Amino acid sequence: MPLPGLPDPGMVCQLLRGSSFDTEISNLAERIRGHNFPILGTTIETGPGIRWRRDYSGTRESGPHYFRLIPYLNQKRTGDHKVIWEVNRHQHLVVLAQDYCLHGNRESIAEIATQLESWIKQNPFQCGINWTSALEVALRVLSWTWLWHLAGEALSPTLRGRLLEQIYRHGWHLETNLSYYFSPNTHLLGEAVALHALGVLFAFPESQRWAETGARVVQRQMDAQIRDDGTHFEQSTYYQLYALDMFLFHAVLANPGGAYRDKLGRMAQYLDALSGPSRRIPFLGDDDGGRFFHPYGEHAQYGRATLATCSVFLDRTEWPSSSDDLAAQAAWWLGRTTANKYVPPRDGSQLFVDAGVAVLRAGDMQVIVDAGPFGTGRAGHSHSDSLSIIARTEESEILIDPGTYTYVGDPAWRDHFRGSASHNIIRIDALDQAKPSGPFHWISKPEVIIREWLPGPLEDTLDAECRYKGFVHRRRVVFLKSGALFVADTIEGPHGGHDVEQFWHLCKTADVERFSFSEKAELIQDWRSPAFGRKIPATVVRIRLRSKFPCRIAAGIALRPGRIAVLKKDGRFQFIWQPEDGTTACERVL
Repeated sequence: MPLPGLPDPGMVCQLLRGSSFDTEISNLAERIRGHNFPILGTTIETGPGIRWRRDYSGTRESGPHYFRLIPYLNQKRTGDHKVIWEVNRHQHLVVLAQDYCLHGNRESIAEIATQLESWIKQNPFQCGINWTSALEVALRVLSWTWLWHLAGEALSPTLRGRLLEQIYRHGWHLETNLSYYFSPNTHLLGEAVALHALGVLFAFPESQRWAETGARVVQRQMDAQIRDDGTHFEQSTYYQLYALDMFLFHAVLANPGGAYRDKLGRMAQYLDALSGPSRRIPFLGDDDGGRFFHPYGEHAQYGRATLATCSVFLDRTEWPSSSDDLAAQAAWWLGRTTANKYVPPRDGSQLFVDAGVAVLRAGDMQVIVDAGPFGTGRAGHSHSDSLSIIARTEESEILIDPGTYTYVGDPAWRDHFRGSASHNIIRIDALDQAKPSGPFHWISKPEVIIREWLPGPLEDTLDAECRYKGFVHRRRVVFLKSGALFVADTIEGPHGGHDVEQFWHLCKTADVERFSFSEKAELIQDWRSPAFGRKIPATVVRIRLRSKFPCRIAAGIALRPGRIAVLKKDGRFQFIWQPEDGTTACERVL
């Protein structure tokens, strides 16, 4: 039943019929009706009868006990809550509703009815693992809201009544369980966005209070979570996208004032800078794997739909978008499938001061240096990656961040993927830059400062330090816009011998030919997680030595074809770069 405040479904479907998104929905709906759910980095196959509290990636299943008694962070007792919750967000039901809306497919309506009835039966109010996180309640009720909007009139009167009752109960649960204390981050934000949406879209007795409470909390979280440079306080590029979608959807319904819109714009500017010429999100910090709306397709490209929606909503022209980008989100939120005329921004490098993230750009080349601190509080979504570097061109990745893989599924893998050795940095005496304590807590976070930032038309220079456990790691980076990257590391600290390692994680083994090192290097095998829940082998270059401090190590990387060399010279390093295209050779001493 169409809801006021959202675009008319018939109009949206008329615009999208025959598009590639139309075909995508048809294919997805067929898989979902067969109980093959593409979630995170894998596909969950449940068989004919879905057991909603079961971890289908393993064998665990918890009972329908009162939600506060469920030890959902204990994987051995309840299974991997992340996998369970992802299915129970019911975002796949929105796909079935879109399929019905686009194609009139009654099979999708029948599947929606079957799944809703079984979910309600297996998950009594406030009982079971699917009630333990208020954010999961929020995301599920938003899915049901879209279901009501797109296909509610196709459900039987009895089921419509039951669904409306469940939506109300979810709203009541949200209002009384907002995450003010446990997770005052994207959890609280998403819960408040959903509570406000229920208040403005439905006529419940509590609707006005829900709308006012939700709007008030969202505004406070915009002030608390988003810094002046538009970056999210958890220091995770994926959570930047996650939070931006939440704030953006709220803005669509609430039509907030200029200050809120200005921050939305700055959030989008940061996401656009991170995405770079390839228009793909680099994964610094945790990669949650989920998505606020339509969690399907290659998740490194999710930012395209978000930026397209921002472009339409904010009437901005500097973020490129296509009809495919608009179809996944902006069409359903705003009723638009035509992009604004794109006006390219001025090409240049940027330092986002509050995040400490430098984005170095020249043509199709992009280098990202994470010279920022861990996130606020316990830094639960941060990795031990201060001073790490990512490098890529529009066509290919060169230096990668290996990703996240798991939260609670395996503690050893959790610490491996967020540890120093899984990033393009220095590790000293096999220690991370902070001490992990549980899956979402770091102890003794490092101090990170930027000593110098000098952007320029021909080269950019960044000089930064990371201090932890009595060590000082100083990294100087010079990005030559003719196609080379020079990196000089200096490590100081306590007397005596220390084990020092420098890591470079490659997208392709052949890219080792791009490097020149000051010390002997070796190739080792490690892992990369291209999506949450999935890992594949990857190649790493490691320099390893036993040294007294101060210790110096250097590396040169050719981002474009050419010859690069690193030579030791009077205790310093001489970098030599000769581009293959015959342009002027460059030398630097660091």
